[in-house]
Amino acid sequence: MSEPVNTLARVVAQHAHAQPDAVFLIAPETGQRLSYGQFTSAVSHIGLELDSFNVLPGEHVAFLLHNGLHTTTLFVGVMALGRVVVPLNLLSQCAQLAYVLTHAKLRCVYVSAPYRATLLDAMDRMTPEHASALTVIEVHEDEVPLSPQPFTPAPSLTQQSAALLMYTSGTTGQPKGALLTHANLMHTARTVANWHGLTAADRVLSSLPLYHINGQCVATLAPFVSGGSIVCPHKFSVSLWWDWVRTFEPTWINVVPTIIAYLLNAKSDSPQHFSTVRFARSASAPLPPEQHHAFEKIFGIGVIEAMGMTECASMVFCNPQAQSKRKYGTPGLPCGVEAKVVDPRGATIPEGETGELCLRGDNVMQGYFDAPEKTTEAFDTEGWLRTGDLGHRDADGFYFVTGRIKELIIKGGENIAPREIDEALLQHEAVLEAAAYGMPDKNYGQTIFAAVVLKENRSCEATALIAHCVALIGKYKAPSEIRFV
Repeated sequence: MSEPVNTLARVVAQHAHAQPDAVFLIAPETGQRLSYGQFTSAVSHIGLELDSFNVLPGEHVAFLLHNGLHTTTLFVGVMALGRVVVPLNLLSQCAQLAYVLTHAKLRCVYVSAPYRATLLDAMDRMTPEHASALTVIEVHEDEVPLSPQPFTPAPSLTQQSAALLMYTSGTTGQPKGALLTHANLMHTARTVANWHGLTAADRVLSSLPLYHINGQCVATLAPFVSGGSIVCPHKFSVSLWWDWVRTFEPTWINVVPTIIAYLLNAKSDSPQHFSTVRFARSASAPLPPEQHHAFEKIFGIGVIEAMGMTECASMVFCNPQAQSKRKYGTPGLPCGVEAKVVDPRGATIPEGETGELCLRGDNVMQGYFDAPEKTTEAFDTEGWLRTGDLGHRDADGFYFVTGRIKELIIKGGENIAPREIDEALLQHEAVLEAAAYGMPDKNYGQTIFAAVVLKENRSCEATALIAHCVALIGKYKAPSEIRFV
């Protein structure tokens, strides 16, 4: 009797046996292709590498890399080998990266040349004890070493084994590590594949980074579990996107509203038609209905809007696959989870009334790593995850998100804590009070504004405060406009 395919290791073994010559990964910049058989050999090489550094099953392995063949292989392979993968956000500033490197209790980190200096700067902020315990392995994102050794999953690996430690912003500005198991990830991957009807014949084009839960679970694990293939460019390119579609013929594209906005802004005057693409999937931030309509009209591709959460291995709500049943302005129906709307006391409220969205299901995380108090705060006594999102449910069962209790700013799919910006502004000698907040933006969903009260008899230009923030927390998190009040 064959063993159940209930871990990512079992999926690797299954594909290596059933379709070793089928294409799994494509690098559009070079045209390089990696078959499932080659992918399995590459995973075996990673296993030998981790063994050589005495990184044991269950220990934590990070990477600081942009997308590529090796990056995708590392992401899946580390988990399939029984270790816990920790993707590091390329947009993290030095102090935040140092915090994650320490808090995650890492054994090693993979890095490429462009990010080595960033990593070393962050390690300089760690205690000597933590920094010395961290092994740094330098790689190239599209160079994939293979091994003739057969793939062997860790004997101790089960569906309840930890697989992915993904850090996400919180209202305090300090990242929290959502710990997800093989069971969580397999549930999400199969749910996405079943919802969208994905098979081994499907191919996705996705540039969403592998340090985001969407790029990880929707664009990588769902195609992997269903035996399909992935076109994985290093990053999004508005000038090359449709060339990649024509060349590699994906059957679906995975995007966010920011990508949709850029593609609309760069549209040509001639009609566009892409016969291979049967749908686009948009998540990570709300999609403005006017952009939703415009994209479908200009490019002839139906857009399925969805919503995910790091704590839920991405998949939470999704619109129906059938275009006639979708609704604009909503992330859709519960997908692989139970959902409800509650009042401040936790009581379920009727449809149409606004309250906090709560979720429960097999994709919901174990909890926050090494943070029992935060885990307890996140769940009620019946195991419902309190999302911090405000919304309501309509008569057809569709959910609408109308605000966030946690006050996070969502810029281009990135969760940004206002308090982190407030604290940066307050470090300026002329600032008495500061409050950052999100404002609607057609490209990024939200952009960052800040209200500032200056100290008595002090003056300061807005440009100087913005430059001050750029120096402390980076351009992406710095306010685009300062309002003196």
